[in-house]
Amino acid sequence: MNLAAVEIKAFVPATDFATSAQFYLALGFEIPWSSDGLAYVRHGETSFLLQAFNEADFVKNFQMHLLVENVDDWHAHILAAGVPARFAVKVGEPANQPWGMRDFTLFDPSGVLWRIAQNLPQDGAS
Repeated sequence: MNLAAVEIKAFVPATDFATSAQFYLALGFEIPWSSDGLAYVRHGETSFLLQAFNEADFVKNFQMHLLVENVDDWHAHILAAGVPARFAVKVGEPANQPWGMRDFTLFDPSGVLWRIAQNLPQDGAS
């Protein structure tokens, strides 16, 4: 019996599908496939499915976590690309968290909360 899992993807809701797709492209993701209401969105080896889904209570409670190698570079890229002004979204400042990560928050155009983070070296780690 082989019960190996290969991949798991979240269905990220989008209240305005076209605007959300443009937002993720501006962040540096690519969309190799899409239909009228569903898109395969990826960056390197990470991916999710963007779905035209407009249920306000669900969208406002949906969160994603993106683990990156350098959170400060991602933050600088988002600001340099003009993403906050272009899409009228909020982006927080990077900060070290007590759970051993440095992260910042970013809301997408639908209100989905993203935490973009990197692991911090642990005490005693070389």
